[in-house]
Amino acid sequence: MGRITDTVKVLLIANILFFFGANYLGDYAYKIFALWFPENPNFGIWQIITHMFMHGGFSHILFNMFALYMFGSLLEQYLGQNKFLFIYFSAGLGAAGLQILFSYIGFNNAYQAYIDAGVSSQEISNMFESVRTTGEYRVYSSIPKEVSNQLFSNYLTPMVGASGAIFGILAAFAVVYPNLPLYIIFVPIPIKAKYLIGGYFLLNLFSAITGVTLLGPSNTAYWAHIGGAVIGFITMYYWKKNSFDANRWN
Repeated sequence: MGRITDTVKVLLIANILFFFGANYLGDYAYKIFALWFPENPNFGIWQIITHMFMHGGFSHILFNMFALYMFGSLLEQYLGQNKFLFIYFSAGLGAAGLQILFSYIGFNNAYQAYIDAGVSSQEISNMFESVRTTGEYRVYSSIPKEVSNQLFSNYLTPMVGASGAIFGILAAFAVVYPNLPLYIIFVPIPIKAKYLIGGYFLLNLFSAITGVTLLGPSNTAYWAHIGGAVIGFITMYYWKKNSFDANRWN
């Protein structure tokens, strides 16, 4: 591991400062800076950026910052500051966009189930207000519990973390250094970057599709990971391919 590049250093410091600041401010910080579902009154457009600097706990920020430290500097040395920042933030935005898209799909399906069960839009709005202020809502025997959980969890659960941006960095790293041998804890065998990072991506894709948690807590925003990785991969693949085409002989 070489020296930490300036951009990575600033990102590390910013995330750490946000983490301690959020812990000091408590719930107010998450209300303002976490990314809320757009139908929730707490939602603000600035949150598509600020949520990348918020984290849900020590293990959450530790993993993300460790990955940024391990892979970020080498990638920035290859790309330069501007392109590195472009991948980092575009992956973070892509992560937020895909997560919100799938949240809307789940939310709308559950909402329609309530309507089909004869619950009016006004009654649903009242339940949203109740669950937001008291944490309680009316239970309908005709509506499965998992449908209610899907409706209210999408509405109430904010998104935090740099994971989407980090997945973009990991995917870009795998494009630039596909055969670089990497090691993971307790496995003394080197694994090429394209296989290790690709395998990690597939595990997250499996969890996103099935809802079965294999890595991390059950409330992990797997679609955010997928969105960040896809943006990072496509952007880096395009840049690398065009760089090769621009420098080869015709």
